[in-house]
Amino acid sequence: MIVRPTLTTQRLVLRPYREEDAADVLRVAGDRAIADTTMRIPHPYAHSDAVAFIARQQENFAGGRSIQFAMTGGADGELLGGIGLEIDPDHASAELGYYVAVPHWGKGYAFEAAAAVVAYAFEVKHLNRVHAHHMSRNPASGRILQKLGMRHEGTLREHIMKWGVPENVEVYAILASDR
Repeated sequence: MIVRPTLTTQRLVLRPYREEDAADVLRVAGDRAIADTTMRIPHPYAHSDAVAFIARQQENFAGGRSIQFAMTGGADGELLGGIGLEIDPDHASAELGYYVAVPHWGKGYAFEAAAAVVAYAFEVKHLNRVHAHHMSRNPASGRILQKLGMRHEGTLREHIMKWGVPENVEVYAILASDR
């Protein structure tokens, strides 16, 4: 079995998801506010969704196409959210995605975790490009991406449907040469 990495920041431990995380993943990802501000987390989010998500992680990492981290913090290792990369090895690029539990919004955890994962993407995975998207109505996510050094590359007009309503999506990216 290939060992998935753990990343440590000043306040966080970004570690592989474990089977016993399913209830915490459900608690965090099951919040409608999380689904409202992300493009890939469904609502309602069932326990079986959390179990299936965790079960896929080792295989996805072994295939070189994805790495997902449980974002944990505090002395008790509380699950604060999740962060990861969907990797396109043919093009040396990846999409960054993250979510943070609603009670922890505004505390800087997303930026702290994202900075570590972007560094991992460039320094360990030797990628050339990391990009991210956010809904236009979620400018806080855009500020995180800008703080990471990502450049705004454009707006995808009515790119997704959320709750039956078309949503604009902002695209950001950083290149290895930008760092």
